[in-house]
Amino acid sequence: MEEDIDVSSHSEGLNGLSRECKPGDDITNGHSNHKPVMNGLIVSHNVNDHTNGSTPLTSLPISALKQNGLLQTLSAGGDQLQAAEENVELEKAREEWDALENVQPALCEDSNPTPIISFNEALQFFQTTDLGDLLKNIQPTIRRTGLAAITHFLFGPPRLHRELLEERDLVFAIAQCHVDNSQTVHMRVLQTIYKRLIGSRLDCPRFGAHWEHIGFQGTDPATDLRGTGFLGLMHTLYFVMDPETLPLARDIYKLSQHPTQNFPFSVMSINMTRIALQVLREEALSKECNRRQQVVGVLNEFYVATYLHLYQLWKTQQKTIVDSGFVLKEVELFAKKNPKQMLRRLEVFLKERRAGGIPRGTSPDPQAQQASPSLGGRAGTGLGSRGKEMHFTGVCDLPPDMEGEARLI
Repeated sequence: MEEDIDVSSHSEGLNGLSRECKPGDDITNGHSNHKPVMNGLIVSHNVNDHTNGSTPLTSLPISALKQNGLLQTLSAGGDQLQAAEENVELEKAREEWDALENVQPALCEDSNPTPIISFNEALQFFQTTDLGDLLKNIQPTIRRTGLAAITHFLFGPPRLHRELLEERDLVFAIAQCHVDNSQTVHMRVLQTIYKRLIGSRLDCPRFGAHWEHIGFQGTDPATDLRGTGFLGLMHTLYFVMDPETLPLARDIYKLSQHPTQNFPFSVMSINMTRIALQVLREEALSKECNRRQQVVGVLNEFYVATYLHLYQLWKTQQKTIVDSGFVLKEVELFAKKNPKQMLRRLEVFLKERRAGGIPRGTSPDPQAQQASPSLGGRAGTGLGSRGKEMHFTGVCDLPPDMEGEARLI
């Protein structure tokens, strides 16, 4: 529907535009026939001004329209709209840039990555640190009373030599130590574990989902170390830094990423530390420690032997995360009863690997892939962690009477 607008150029109007002055512009019946002017255009609302709506509009030249206030306003509004859009884009870009400044990226290869740390260097740090307050809270042996104490004295394992007590106490003190973000050694241990497992030379952020990739339960590894304290990281550090055990560590890590047999590598490692600590506390390793005249070295090897035992069970019997509680319980019971056999198995395993053969218990064997009754008979269920979400309890944070039990929630 055409708009009722009459434009004429007979006389000068507002804004330099002509105004229509027809002979009937006088007042008739109290009404004026004068056409109102808006921004230089004469507007008529009288439908009688047109015949069948076909009266043509009288147009103005472009040069005259350029002086028209309405056209100038529309033109200026277009420029303002464009400027506003540009300001919005600029503000959006600025906000995106500000957001980028808050992201903590991994360091690039050109920036100086944190140097890896050896187990001995990390151990020396704790040997030269005052741990007096932590030593007050340790429990290096099981407290026995009455008949249990007499039986243990007569038939139990030998006592640890006096000259090894200080080294044993240091182990339990480290197990009371928390991760300190301000300690360079602590941060280097975390970075070294991550780099050696992933095979990277680059540092990673202190917090983030990347820690879940190596088997921690969240974005902060420290939250999984309850009970074993920093000793849980020290054992993993030993595992990945010893040239002989690093291939085994990577084999276990690879299995932990399996589509159906996956498990949290680091949390499982902390459970192996928990078991090793308990065996040491029950003095089942005292005989071997006395023979070698060391505690830390024996405990490190026993930790690796325990993880090897779990790895062989998990792989050959095709265990999944739903079997983890049964497997942990079986491994713990076997480790407490057969510490010497565990260490012997590790020795044979490493010897066979050095010789270039395939160590026994690591290759899939159809005859060995039968469900173990003691492990709940749940082999081949095919349920991974994605099928049913399960979380390990905080290691070693169980009540004393349940300390020997491996539980999942």
